[in-house]
Amino acid sequence: MPSILNPYLNFRAQAREALDFYQSVFGGEVQRSTFAEFQLAQDPADNDLIMHSQLTTPGGFTLMAADVPAHMELNPGSNISISLSGDDETELTGYWKKLVEGGTVLEPLNKAPWGDSFGMAIDRFGIQWLINIAGSPREESAV
Repeated sequence: MPSILNPYLNFRAQAREALDFYQSVFGGEVQRSTFAEFQLAQDPADNDLIMHSQLTTPGGFTLMAADVPAHMELNPGSNISISLSGDDETELTGYWKKLVEGGTVLEPLNKAPWGDSFGMAIDRFGIQWLINIAGSPREESAV
């Protein structure tokens, strides 16, 4: 089995809501485990927090997420970006439109200097997304 790169997102008591949102964007199935299920809560208030969750989508994406208990440090959104790239303009534009709802567009989804369409946004949970839609290959000019 080859190595796989999966983004892992950390939240402060929002992992359940965030993975439900990403499921509404990308489809697929979510699996969840709480701290209570594994008897790992150091504080009873952490029992229902998500210790680990995973969204597996029909398109082959995998997102993992967890809630960080209050006794641990968390700097939301500042330590991760997620890049979605490919050549299916309809699919990627659809993801873009859903991800920016309630979020902040940093760079509108437009034609980039390298010939692709590119956009950058922070979703409503503070996660930065980079969308790159491959353009037509540049034609070589005759010399």
